[in-house]
Amino acid sequence: MNKTININLGGIFFHIDEIAYQKLKRYLDAIRKSLSDDPQGRDEIINDIEHRIGELLSERITSERQVVNENDIDDITKIMGKPEDYLVDEEIFEDEPKTKRHTNTKKLFRDGDDKFLGGVCSGLAHYVGIDVIWMRIIWLVLLFGFGIGFLIYPLLWILIPQAETTAEKLQMNGEPVNIDNIERKIREEFSDVSSKVKDGVNDISEKVKSTEFKNKAKSGFQDLIDTVGSILLAIFKVIGKFIGAILILIATLTLLGLIIGAFSWGSIKILGFGPDFVSYPPFFFNSAIPLWLLVTFTFIAIGIPFVVLFMIGLRILSSNIKSFSSTTKLSLLGVWIVSLLGLGFAGINFATQTAVNGVFRSTTELPITKTDTLKIKMIGDDNLSNRRELRKRYDSEIVYDNEIQKLYSSKINLDIKTAENTIGYIKIRKNSEGSNRLKANNDSEAIEYQFNINNTNLLLNGYFLSEVNNQFKNQSIDITIYLPVNSILYLDKSTRSYLNDIDNIQNIYDGDMPKHYYKIQEDGLKCLDCDPSIFGEDYKNKTNHFKLNIDDNGVKLKVKDGKNKTEVKIDENGIIIK
Repeated sequence: MNKTININLGGIFFHIDEIAYQKLKRYLDAIRKSLSDDPQGRDEIINDIEHRIGELLSERITSERQVVNENDIDDITKIMGKPEDYLVDEEIFEDEPKTKRHTNTKKLFRDGDDKFLGGVCSGLAHYVGIDVIWMRIIWLVLLFGFGIGFLIYPLLWILIPQAETTAEKLQMNGEPVNIDNIERKIREEFSDVSSKVKDGVNDISEKVKSTEFKNKAKSGFQDLIDTVGSILLAIFKVIGKFIGAILILIATLTLLGLIIGAFSWGSIKILGFGPDFVSYPPFFFNSAIPLWLLVTFTFIAIGIPFVVLFMIGLRILSSNIKSFSSTTKLSLLGVWIVSLLGLGFAGINFATQTAVNGVFRSTTELPITKTDTLKIKMIGDDNLSNRRELRKRYDSEIVYDNEIQKLYSSKINLDIKTAENTIGYIKIRKNSEGSNRLKANNDSEAIEYQFNINNTNLLLNGYFLSEVNNQFKNQSIDITIYLPVNSILYLDKSTRSYLNDIDNIQNIYDGDMPKHYYKIQEDGLKCLDCDPSIFGEDYKNKTNHFKLNIDDNGVKLKVKDGKNKTEVKIDENGIIIK
């Protein structure tokens, strides 16, 4: 029968038998003796060791009436460390078996010593085994990239306990919680505190030596100002950290986009896909610089500033991040300047290629007299374009004509005018831009366009083809059909989007003109089967018979007031007034 004793270890009460109590007391006395020659932090070390022993005993004691025995103390001393580590006589613990020291696994805590918002990121970094800066970057991506971090982070802040004691800090780093590590950890903390105190004392000494500090003490108002300043400084630090995180996020997303874009622009071309798969910048077309080099210049010119921005964000979040060396900075600056110069040259080269407007004209007679009825229709080619409907568009696309890449465009303007003679004709004006007049005219002439006249049916292509490199040369076609007076015209519905401000005496809008018959008159077209109710005040004004026509033939003005009529014509032959 053994006598029991009530003891308090780390704020926890235990019932322990007398033999176990003596063994535990000798164990703690031995530790105290090993620390007696260096009293710095001795009491705190002993206190932390007692707390840890109390925690270990609590895990073993499942009932308040259960008594701690000798075997329990033996197991605890195995975990906490061997006596010889503390220069204590081995005979005190000669009955302790020599077994391998127990190693604790990591536990998840919040790190209060390295915290930005609660220490969650630093605690997770310790648990996973990575640097805390990378864990914070991951959380920034979760916060601003996916949005789920705003829900998870506060929960972890609440649920994960903060490492308060030395034992918890050791467990957070995955270190064994024994006397050796507890002593080392506490001495490190005391060393940090001592250095801070020493720096503080030196700072105070300097202030004491200063004349200002000797002459006057701080007033209450000055203390208030200092407090407010400290609060504002803390707020600015938080804002600075937030800005650093935003910079990292923006730089990361931009660099990822550049990598994907570089692959799309460069690698896809190498793999055999044409420019119809990738949308290049305008100055990439027909450039004197190779495509792959332009892609490289673009990647470097945009990428380097965002790499610098990324490093600035890292340095804002952590002062441990080292800046680029001077050699690296100068190298990056040199490469960046070369890339800008290359892109600038490509841009200037592109601007010179579209500096001048060129024109090519052609005129073809139409077998149409004043007694004929001409039907006009726009046609397409389903083998070229896969667009659902044929209509005028201001963009272009890449198509294959007999397995040859060509530029497909439908930027065509159609106009109808009154011919001066009894025979109809069609004028086609092809437009293009170029680096000089000759080049622009040649590019205009090279535009492929066709039309066909079948009896009284005029079939006009609703598209034209040209070289792929002419995509940004603003190419277009203007078609003007001249018909004799009193001839009849029918516009098919396919012409609706191509009609360009056709002069008619009822002032009908271009979009309403198709699917009707018109009579060609000197003062414009007259609809023969339109509903008169659609004409408004514009039609009444139109009946005053004032007509001004400006085209390639010159300027023609007609004014009619009742029986009086005046006509003025200005062309290459001079001015004629009738």
